[in-house]
Amino acid sequence: MSRIAYVNGRYLPHRRASVHVEDRGFQFADAVYEVIAVRGGALIDEELHLKRLHRSLGELRIAAPMSDAALKSVIREVLRRNGVADGALYLQISRGAARRDFPFPPGIEPTLVVTAQRRRGPSTKQVEEGVGVVTLPDIRWRRPDIKSVALLPNLLGKQQAREAGAFEAWLVDRDGNVTEGTSSNAWIVTAAGEVVTRQADTSILNGVTRLGLIGLLAREGLTLVERPFSVAEAKTAREAFLTSSTNFILPVVTIDGAPIGNGYPGSVVRRLRQAYEGHVAAQGAA
Repeated sequence: MSRIAYVNGRYLPHRRASVHVEDRGFQFADAVYEVIAVRGGALIDEELHLKRLHRSLGELRIAAPMSDAALKSVIREVLRRNGVADGALYLQISRGAARRDFPFPPGIEPTLVVTAQRRRGPSTKQVEEGVGVVTLPDIRWRRPDIKSVALLPNLLGKQQAREAGAFEAWLVDRDGNVTEGTSSNAWIVTAAGEVVTRQADTSILNGVTRLGLIGLLAREGLTLVERPFSVAEAKTAREAFLTSSTNFILPVVTIDGAPIGNGYPGSVVRRLRQAYEGHVAAQGAA
């Protein structure tokens, strides 16, 4: 089956799908996006993703291209045409196409692109044995809370991590505190058993998996603390892990090559992974 993409009202073969050469998403990164996990044909935490999408659009003053009801219809049609029951749904909205100039051009229509692909989650080895991260200076712009397509610093950080043999890079602010990963939120578990992650201010993206996990912590009898933590504290933590929409919850067992705890996934992260899998399965059964 050939892949199908939606672009501004048309369902097109993926290889023929395109936007205008002067689309502002292409020329200025004047666009936002969302990635929604698909499991068993269900869109995981779809409403939270759409809520964040509207927040990002509002922060950049980009008009929504259609109602949520219409967008949901497009999303489901893209999944159907691509035969994706387990994978990822990608949608991007730019301000639109206009003669190249920095100020917002009046009277243009937003560009909407929706694609889907079959995609496996993390490997059994990554889930059972954990992954490594490296730390890098956070060189992003000061509004990573907006899910814009301006991802060059994230791309460079991810590449540095891969070249170092790590799964992810955790970004570090000028005070030596971890903000988040290049495409994930960062967490630690303290010796006292507190689950710590940075507060959702303008220094991080408020991840949808992050929000879903926060909702599960009290049910699991665990204490959440939202505050910055340093690289040094992370390296001496009892456990560490990351969250994202495509990986859900992954144990972090090394930071800059130093083992966390005994170097194996701990009991808290294993328990949280199981709880979140239940959260995902419940949506697929609904």
